[in-house]
Parts: sequence; C-alpha cells; structure tokens
Amino acid sequence: MNLIRPHAWREFWALIRAYWWSSEKVSARLLLLAIIALTLGMVYMNVQINQWQNTFFNSLQNKDEAQFFGQLLRFAGLASIWVVLFVYAQYCTQMLQIRWRRWLTDDYLQDWLADLAYYRMQFTGAQTDNPDQRIAEDLRLFVEGSVSLFVGLLNATVTLASFIGVLWVLSGPLILHVGSQSVVIPGYMVWIAILYALAGDWVAHLIGKPLIGLNFRAQGAEADFRYSLVRFRDNLDGVALYHGEQDELIGFRARFANVFANWWAIVRGQKRLAWFTASFGQAAAVVPFLIAAPRYFSGAMPLGGLMQTAGAFGYVRESLSWFINAYVTFASWKAAVDRLTSFHNTVEAARAAQRTNAGLQVIEGTGDDLELSQLELDRPSGTPLVTASKFSIARGARVLMQGASGSGKSTLLRAIAGIWPFGRGTIRRPRGFAPLFLPQRAYFPLGTLREAMCYPTPCSLFTDAQLNETLESVGLAHLIPRLDESAEPLRRSGVAKPRRDCGDDRARGRGSGDRAVQPERRPHAGASAPGRGDPGGQHPQPAGGRRQLRDGHGGGVHRPQRRDPGLVHLAAEPPFQPPDQRGGAAQRLG
Repeated sequence: MNLIRPHAWREFWALIRAYWWSSEKVSARLLLLAIIALTLGMVYMNVQINQWQNTFFNSLQNKDEAQFFGQLLRFAGLASIWVVLFVYAQYCTQMLQIRWRRWLTDDYLQDWLADLAYYRMQFTGAQTDNPDQRIAEDLRLFVEGSVSLFVGLLNATVTLASFIGVLWVLSGPLILHVGSQSVVIPGYMVWIAILYALAGDWVAHLIGKPLIGLNFRAQGAEADFRYSLVRFRDNLDGVALYHGEQDELIGFRARFANVFANWWAIVRGQKRLAWFTASFGQAAAVVPFLIAAPRYFSGAMPLGGLMQTAGAFGYVRESLSWFINAYVTFASWKAAVDRLTSFHNTVEAARAAQRTNAGLQVIEGTGDDLELSQLELDRPSGTPLVTASKFSIARGARVLMQGASGSGKSTLLRAIAGIWPFGRGTIRRPRGFAPLFLPQRAYFPLGTLREAMCYPTPCSLFTDAQLNETLESVGLAHLIPRLDESAEPLRRSGVAKPRRDCGDDRARGRGSGDRAVQPERRPHAGASAPGRGDPGGQHPQPAGGRRQLRDGHGGGVHRPQRRDPGLVHLAAEPPFQPPDQRGGAAQRLG
C-alpha cells in the first residue's frame, strides 16, 4: 500500500478505526490513555534524571562527598519510579495488543466465512493468497507494529518537546565572526541536533526502502513453504503409494529456495542499513561533547552542565532519529498493512458478489420435489458447463449420475448445495431440505470425536445414547469410551483419517426423514470432488463421452453426447417418478 496514492490513507484509517469504535472501545481507550499517561511519566522522570546529572557531576568536580552520596540516594528514588512506570507501560501495551488482535481476528474470521466469501475467493481472489497467513500472522504483525510505532512516536514527540527547551538554554548562543561582522546563533546545539537527525533519517530511508517490498514477499514465501509441508502431511498415503518422496523433496527445496533467496536479500539490506545506523549512533555519542567543548574549556560551562547538555542533546537527537531506529519495524508493519488491505478488499468484493448473484437462484420451496428450471452452470471463466431446461427428483428417489471427468457432475451438486456462484436459472429445493454431501475427500474437523460426529450441528442436540447407537451401527463400538478425545490422537491411531481411496464421489441428501438421493456403490458414479476431475469445471470433457442418469430400479437410457463435448445437457422427459411407481420413467443425461 503506497501511502501517497489516492484512497490509501482512507483504507489505512478503516483498518485502524474498526477496533476503536467497536463494542470494546471503552476498555481499549482506557488502556490507551493509561499507556499515554505512563509514557508521559517516563519522559518526566527522564527530565528529572537529566537535571540530576548536572548536580551529581558538579559534586564530583567540586569533590563534595556529602552532596555526592545524597545525589546517589536521589538517583535510587528516581530510577525506582522510572522502573515501575516502565513495567506497567509494557504490561498495558501487551494487554492492548492481545485484546486488539483477539477482536480483529474474530472480525476477520467472521467476514471471511460470511456469504461464502472463503469459497468464492478461490475463483476471484487472485490478489490474496494464503488467507490463513493473513489472519494468523499479518494481524499479529499489524497490531504489534501499530502499538509499537504509536508508543515510540509518542515517546519521541514528548521527549523532543521536553528536552529541546533544556538544550536551548544549556547550549547558549554561538557567535560567528565573519569579517568585521558577528553572527549570533541562539541555541545553536538545537539546530545542530535537528540537522544531524534529519540528515540521518533521509539517508536511512534511502538505504532501507527496499526492505518494505522484501518483507512483503517474505511472508508469502514463508506461507507457500509452510503450506506445502502441511499439504504433504495431509496426503501421506497418496505420496507413499506413488513413492513420490523424491519429487516432494524437490518441491520442498524449490519453495524453500524462494524463502532463502528473499531472506538473503533482507539480510543484505539490513546489513547496509546497520552499517549506517551503527556508525551514525556511535558518532552521536561524541558529537555533543565536541560542540560543547569550547564553552567547557573556556570556563563558561561546568562539568555538570557539560554532562547535562550531552544528555539533552542525546534525547533530542534520538527523538528526531526515531524513524531510523524504527525503520525495520515500519517496513514489516507496512507490508502487513498492504496484505491485510488487499485481503479485506477481496473478502468484501467476494461477499458483495455473492449477495448480488441474482443469476442463479436457490429457493427453499414448499413441495416435496427437487426442481431445476432453466439451469445453466458455467465455469469461472464463463464457459458453459451444464444446462437443464427442466428437471425434478421426487422425494425418496434414488438417482445415479455418471459422466466423464470434468463434465460438471460435482458442479451440479455444488449448485444444489447453494455454493456455486457462476450460472443462471432456478433451483427449488424441497420443504425441510437438509442435504448431506459426501465429497471424495472427507472432511474431519478438529476437536473431539463427539464434535466431529455432530458437525456442524451443536453437540447439545444429541444424547450419548444416540451417538453410541450410531457408532455401534457402523462397527465402531470400541470408540464409545473415546467420544471426548480430541481428533489428533484418533488421527494418529488411524481412526480419524479421511478416506482418500474412493474411486468416486458420493452425494446423499436427506429431508424430513426421507433420503432424496442414495449413494450408488458402483465405479465412477457421482460427481468429482474439487481437485479431482472437476474443480469447478476446469478440465475439459473428452469427446465421445456419454452421460447416464438412472433411477433406483436399473432402468435408464444411454445417449451419445451432443455436438459440444464440453457441454452437459440435463433433461427429464417425462418427469421422474418415485420408486413405488413402476412406470419405467427414465431420466436422461445426454
């Protein structure tokens, strides 16, 4: 996010203000006020310690033993108060960070999961990769960076305001003789500190600017590498059966090579920045003594005044050099802001598109049949995939849908489920329609076995007796004592592993106790799951293929494909009849 381009500040402000005007705004603002008050207190104590330096070093110069020990006791009191302020400032800062992150995480999760944004983004969210990285990592970097930069800027501003007056008085005027003329520069050390710090900030920005883009790419490279490892872990059987270890190793090395190359570029950039900042900081330690030495050696300034002047110069210089010291943090923070802004915009665009998707209407009907009318389903690119002028399935019917890979079988199931956004027409679902879709790759949610069995229904709606009966009916009675164990131990034992050896997808629907679609246990029946054959109709259908839709009694009609081998036409002539009506009606998919 270029902070100079139009709307950049508006997007940044929208990202910042959400929490501060939320339901937690009172506690958030109180914490912020506490942090501000504690920071002001720490700056005030720094001013007191700076004044203490004058008296303390004058006691050394005057060899005043009583004043020396008295000043040591005073310093102990000042330092103790500063430590208390520092500890509670850190405590309140960390409390604010975790509370802000908790609220933002919940807010982003709700937006991401609402209106099927998470599903639609895989087709339209090209600018947003690794949403998990955005929510888990970038929100943390944004919150921690925002609070750290704000507190640092506040501290620098207040410190500058507090010590610039002290330095002005202590430095006195500088008289320059130019020919017969004399030029008086009041508070000359203030001007030297300002010029010194501004020059350092400018050079640091020139050297460190590439770090912003490198930090942006670093998070993406790390996320890609981590995702490849997680994907490997979730597909251990497939890799082992294919003996694909060497190929996986090559892929891991290639992805980590991107991490390594980007990290090495960051290291080189930080090294160049460190050369300058370290040299700049070391030089700053002697600059105030160098410019104040003439007044000290002339006797116009005692030792205590020299040390106080050097301390005040250091505070002013550090305040003006805050940008240099915070540049690495700023680069990482700005990269996180860029990623979160693009993620938020993509989520909002996906939600808006889902809400305004008037082309394909999924309606909860009042009848008993599942009806498809003037249905046209497209690929995300807009290429036609499935058409059905009029088609219906009666309650209790059993239907087998067959077709070549990529013909749109799973896309049709997605449309019936109400999640496919690309198409036109009407899908009228029966009264009380509560479908259960079984994809090729089963999903086993994290949590206990009880939660997985009830998913996504709340566990409170089922009794232990019902769960026990279900486990017994499928031959898993030995798991009854383990209902409240988490999924991870079960996964390691092999019980919770999703089936990946199915040759087909199976879809089953249920409504008011009656199963609308029965699983047909035969090869190549059903619809392909995402990532296998028909990921949204991305794979073209081979020419010459045939489609078959058969009722539960074995009757059916086979017809060759029509002219366009990539387009499925679905028709029902005459309408399908329930199993108890043995009229031999056939569903055709040609």
